[in-house]
Amino acid sequence: MSSTKHGESERNMNEMLRTFRKEKQTAWRFAVVGASNTIVDFVVFFLLTAAGVPAAAAQVVSYGAGVINSYIWNRRWTFQMRQKANIGELFRFLVVNGLSLGVSLVVLLVAEPFGPLWFAKGAATMAGMAVNFIGSRCWVFVESTSER
Repeated sequence: MSSTKHGESERNMNEMLRTFRKEKQTAWRFAVVGASNTIVDFVVFFLLTAAGVPAAAAQVVSYGAGVINSYIWNRRWTFQMRQKANIGELFRFLVVNGLSLGVSLVVLLVAEPFGPLWFAKGAATMAGMAVNFIGSRCWVFVESTSER
């Protein structure tokens, strides 16, 4: 291998390692924010259901509380967006969270008859988080080409 090819190969490997480290840190931060969203979601959900609100309605309200927390912390801390927030980003965020809500609601309603409510809520939360991370990372919080 020529020294030029070796140097290029080494640079490519270093770039891949930097990208991997950054993605690992992003995923960790997303998980921390997700945990805080889950705490907000669960507290609101169980307060509402304890007050007699049906589980499906409580899910919608509690999910909304978590969404507000999610947008603020994921934008600022997880994905460290430098550009100013815009209507397109907010729209994409709401679409992804609407899909996440839909998935979590279906899982909650399907799982609820088969076990305790906490199990159904946990399964719904995990399904919604998976949809949310993929959508947020790949579509919502992406830098425009002018920012790269």
